[in-house]
Amino acid sequence: MSEKNWHKFPVLFSLYIAQSIPMSFFSTVVPVIMRQENYSLSSIGLLQLVKLPWILKFLWAPLVDNKARSTKELKRWIFVSELVYAAIIFSIAFFNLQTDFKLIIFLVVIAFIASATQDIAVDIYAILSLDKSERSLGNSMQSGGSFIGSLVGTGVLLIAYHYYGWSNVLVLLSVFVLVAVAPLFISKRQLPSENIEKERVTLKDILSFFKQKGKFRQVILLIFYYSGIIGIMTMLKPYLVDLGYNVKEIAFMSGIFGTLTAAISTFVGGFLMRKVARRTALLLFLVMSLLAGLYFRYLSGIEPSNLNLYIAIGLVWSAYGFSTVGIYTLSMDTVRKGREGTDFTIQIVITHVGSLLVATASGKIAHEFGYSGLFTVEILLTTFVFFILLNAFRVKSNV
Repeated sequence: MSEKNWHKFPVLFSLYIAQSIPMSFFSTVVPVIMRQENYSLSSIGLLQLVKLPWILKFLWAPLVDNKARSTKELKRWIFVSELVYAAIIFSIAFFNLQTDFKLIIFLVVIAFIASATQDIAVDIYAILSLDKSERSLGNSMQSGGSFIGSLVGTGVLLIAYHYYGWSNVLVLLSVFVLVAVAPLFISKRQLPSENIEKERVTLKDILSFFKQKGKFRQVILLIFYYSGIIGIMTMLKPYLVDLGYNVKEIAFMSGIFGTLTAAISTFVGGFLMRKVARRTALLLFLVMSLLAGLYFRYLSGIEPSNLNLYIAIGLVWSAYGFSTVGIYTLSMDTVRKGREGTDFTIQIVITHVGSLLVATASGKIAHEFGYSGLFTVEILLTTFVFFILLNAFRVKSNV
């Protein structure tokens, strides 16, 4: 890779930080507060439904593909989406989480619509900016940026919330979202497809994506690939609450240590995917998921020490970091020209659907069968994904 191409990676890194910090903050603070207020695990699991805009974003991905045909248009879509995102977050600062809970959830959903739109535009920008040999490292920036954003939103801002309260943290968060998109507008890089005329993308292109040869097997993989760890991650914070840990301790253990481990794993995973075939890398990443499930199952039968928990958290977050690089790179490899935003969004939405189903069900499973039952289910799901990769799916070798 030439030295002149390295400037694109910090831009991608900052863009994914911008969208991930608020989402991780809302996904972390609200479940912890709900558990402290004695909400059931089932209710906490259902809270994952606020992410529905990220499930439905494929419906307006063709619109972004059609309207964002140049560098200038892509930048405009990204900035306007982030501006709306920041404005809504700023408005939420003036409501009380306990007394205005339903209104806040409604505003969060609207904010996530803006964030999902920004994500489509950023994904188009990333796909058009990266050649095939750069995609694994580019997705390391994408995943790494998301995890660093999660570190700030889940760890740093959760601690800040503990000391400074709801309103002050949200005002700061809204300002940070805008600051994080600044590198894009400083960059003068023009996309290589700047002057290429594209066919109009319609909703029919969503259906035609699934009609391509071999897509059924890929869809099955996308649905289930994260399933062996996502339930653990959804119930991790309530699990730590039930073990007697307070907000500050949870913020550091999961929000800082966990996400930092994931961020490091994304960069390792990106370099690994440049050296081995896609399928081999995906299998190696599943090994980490299986180890995480087995270790959490072991902990459910003992009284875990701090060291035990840090090992478990490191395993599950590392597995998640490796997995995101694998899935994002595979998805970029299979987009159609002129339909980059639509095709990539479809594939990532499929992973969100699978994750949402497992995340929503995880609370019910933990409520009915305990944490040990949940961890056992996660082990079985990872084993199932191994079967899919070994017997039903073929991934092209890396370039």
